[in-house]
Amino acid sequence: MFRVTVRDHIMIAHSLRGEVFGPAQRLHGATYVIDATFAGTDLDADGILVDIGRATEVVREVLGRLHYRNLDDDEVHDEVGLAGQNSSTEVLARWVADRLAECASAGDLGPGGRTLATIAVTLHESHVAWASYERAL
Repeated sequence: MFRVTVRDHIMIAHSLRGEVFGPAQRLHGATYVIDATFAGTDLDADGILVDIGRATEVVREVLGRLHYRNLDDDEVHDEVGLAGQNSSTEVLARWVADRLAECASAGDLGPGGRTLATIAVTLHESHVAWASYERAL
């Protein structure tokens, strides 16, 4: 299996519902470093899985929908489809992976994007804590 990973980051504001979140129930900011990993078994005629430059641009565009946004804002919830959900690290990892999967099937990653096996997204909350979501395509 071949893998290509690109990295970017976002800064968001949010709060999390539920006593399990302790002080994170209050509005707070978070900066996530995000790794998006594209995996597949086949390389194209140029010997690449996906073009790293295109993958970087697509990840930046997807993350731009969240960057510098207050995810508690009802308008943002409706716009990005997070209404009714806690914007936990796990939920955000799935949201990013799902948007990247849509981009891959639309051809935004080039021809290789349509033959990918999986996309995995990891959101690093800090140097000691992160969450990932991997989905099949």
